[in-house]
Amino acid sequence: MNAKNITRSMEQIILDALKPGHVVVLLGARRVGKTFLMEKVKSFLPQKNILMAQGDNLDVAEILSSSRLSLLERFVTGYNMLFIDEAQMIPNIGANLKLLVDSHPKLTVFVTGSSAFDLKTHTGEPLTGRSTFFNLFPFAQMELNEDYLKVKTNLEQKLIFGMYPQVYLSGKDSEKMDVLNSIREGYLLKDLLFTENMKGALFVLNLLRLIAFQIGNEVSFSELGRALNADNKTVQRYLELLEKMYVIFSLNGFSRNLRKEYTKSPRYYFWDNGIRNALISNYNPLNQRDDTGKLWENYCISERMKRNHYLRERANSFFWRTYDQKEIDYVEELGGNLFGYEMKWGKSRSKSERLFSSTYENASVSTVNPENLLDFIL
Repeated sequence: MNAKNITRSMEQIILDALKPGHVVVLLGARRVGKTFLMEKVKSFLPQKNILMAQGDNLDVAEILSSSRLSLLERFVTGYNMLFIDEAQMIPNIGANLKLLVDSHPKLTVFVTGSSAFDLKTHTGEPLTGRSTFFNLFPFAQMELNEDYLKVKTNLEQKLIFGMYPQVYLSGKDSEKMDVLNSIREGYLLKDLLFTENMKGALFVLNLLRLIAFQIGNEVSFSELGRALNADNKTVQRYLELLEKMYVIFSLNGFSRNLRKEYTKSPRYYFWDNGIRNALISNYNPLNQRDDTGKLWENYCISERMKRNHYLRERANSFFWRTYDQKEIDYVEELGGNLFGYEMKWGKSRSKSERLFSSTYENASVSTVNPENLLDFIL
């Protein structure tokens, strides 16, 4: 695979958002390409007086966390743009960026961070009205410039190994496995385990493994707690943190308060199929698996969520299920209308489609299979 053929969807969006007196924040999991994207954005800018800083550099962190305006001003003297990579490593970064943009209204700031729950805490409130937050995920299909034949040819690889940039660009399956295993062992939980009062990595990995086996099903916090010897609140707290780290995301049940609709528990999905398979150590081909339907559902829904974010589509996302086990995998509420989608690896149709359409007059339902996938995720 050639990285030159890939254009990240956030490139132009970030370029358009950069302006004097404003801070642009790019958040995402480790190794999804934030540093590369920052360098790419820099290459498109005509001006050369851009100060590049690394948040994990102790000297940089000391200056940008000092809260001394004179020191901050000396740091940016002669520059009209400040780019900070790994900004979550800098204490009090939000308050100090506010000092900078207040005292230098012509300064444009662009920062990246990998632990959203930390960076948003430190940048959100002080920069209210002065900042714009964006997310970066593993590659989306819409970024790959693949024709229909290539999409069909590479589909099984994406279901098994996912779309992390280094994984997608690796040639051999063994290389893809090595990268995914290194992410699982060395990067996936790094930010989470640095926070206070956290349990060990084994607890978090076991929690994620349990979630990995429940794709497409509602999750019971009490059942997870019993399996992990933890209380419900602890389980919920970790799941919330893992969502903020862009490892997983959740969907809630859709309901207009009809008695037959089930909405008590959420469903969880992974932002990347490869990470899900790495957690359960299963890279077998599809003809040797019994979870192809789960992989397909996870892939389709995560791709749709990435698409909506990059296109700035303000849709509300849900699943739909009744107490008598009728369900729609994915539902979007947009412009007062409902759009339901059933994910089918084969060509069968769901018996629930007619029920959902008849229940809600403003609803339409369609099936997403490998033949019409691109209509759903592009």
